[in-house]
Amino acid sequence: MISQTSFDAFFTHAASRTQTSSNVFSALVPPLSPEEYLEGIQSANESTSKLPPIRLALLSSDESRAQLFTRCLIELNEGFNLLFYGLGSKRQILDRFAREYCAKAGHVIVANSFRPDFTLKELLISIERIPGLMDPDTTSSTTVDNHAQRVCDAFSKPTQRRHLYIIIHNIDAVPLRSQKAKSCLSLLAMNQRIHIAASIDQINAPLLWTSSECAARKPSANIVDELTSSSTNGSSSSSPNPKRGFAWLWHDLTTLEPYDVELAYADRSSISGAHSGSHRKASEAALLAAQSAGTAMSETAALHILASVTQRAKKLFTLMATRQLESIRESANAAGAGEGANAVGTADLQQHGIGYDVLFNAARDNFIATNDTALRALLGEFKDHQLVISAQTGAGGSGEVLWIPVRKERLANLLQSLQDD
Repeated sequence: MISQTSFDAFFTHAASRTQTSSNVFSALVPPLSPEEYLEGIQSANESTSKLPPIRLALLSSDESRAQLFTRCLIELNEGFNLLFYGLGSKRQILDRFAREYCAKAGHVIVANSFRPDFTLKELLISIERIPGLMDPDTTSSTTVDNHAQRVCDAFSKPTQRRHLYIIIHNIDAVPLRSQKAKSCLSLLAMNQRIHIAASIDQINAPLLWTSSECAARKPSANIVDELTSSSTNGSSSSSPNPKRGFAWLWHDLTTLEPYDVELAYADRSSISGAHSGSHRKASEAALLAAQSAGTAMSETAALHILASVTQRAKKLFTLMATRQLESIRESANAAGAGEGANAVGTADLQQHGIGYDVLFNAARDNFIATNDTALRALLGEFKDHQLVISAQTGAGGSGEVLWIPVRKERLANLLQSLQDD
């Protein structure tokens, strides 16, 4: 009798690849309509208004704030970079630190990396544009690595006496998570005359850096001046490769302040709204458009759009809505979901859409549109207002699918309103 050892069991288990599902929870939860979101916010505000206000000494006491700022400035000048964590927005207090303390000690650059349009290259270009820092002819368009190296070289010169203080809001944001971004920032962070004070809010943010990067220490300013002077004088001794790291000192900066500005660019009505900065495949563009359209489209807005279109357009919308509702019901019955079909979100409605060829034949049979030009003109009115979404499907995007990005219960209400009219 042959018995399987633990080693055999391990290799048998490891031989097969683990399949990761592409279905995520955030795609299954439908986004809130504007009315639902407003109602939820008002309910939350009513509940929190009954609680006693919480005001930390750090925000209300000038003495506590001055002690913190003085300590932080000393730590920066001693060769450390600061990383602030804790619950609540840290934007206002870090901006105040930059205005009241860092601006008096040197140049200050504030980076709002939570913005979706933020790039590391723009940050480096802003540093290069500091008056008198470097020759404008040397700041031509080039790679991010070259920008970072030029900035580092400019602040490594013995003649450069003013230091640079970089305040980065949310250094754990998507634009700064890449390996290239971390490499460029680690080069600046190890410069004796460049100081970084950054905030983090992601619970997994410490995993962005290795222990050696966090524990790295900046070289002494005297050593940097000697190496720079020797290379300038043409000495035979060559400067070693630039050291990289961050030299972090961690500070708990809990403020309990709302993330109003940081979340201004996120779709708060959807679970997946905060991750809009991540890169998506081209095949997911239509799904993203459907989700965003469903979030922005309310039943009231749809009724206003339908009230302004022609009777033929209303008939076309009724035809599409009827087909889509039938597809949702059939899918629910086949899966045995019953009332669970009401939970179908706008991101899942593409599977219940109608092909353009099928829609054209149905529209021609119902005397809504007799040719392709007339049908596309009617659809254009709905597409312009995001009431109808289209996506290319099939091999090479040969087929077109159209659907209404409105959930089942609201779509049924719209259809009932059109039938009553």
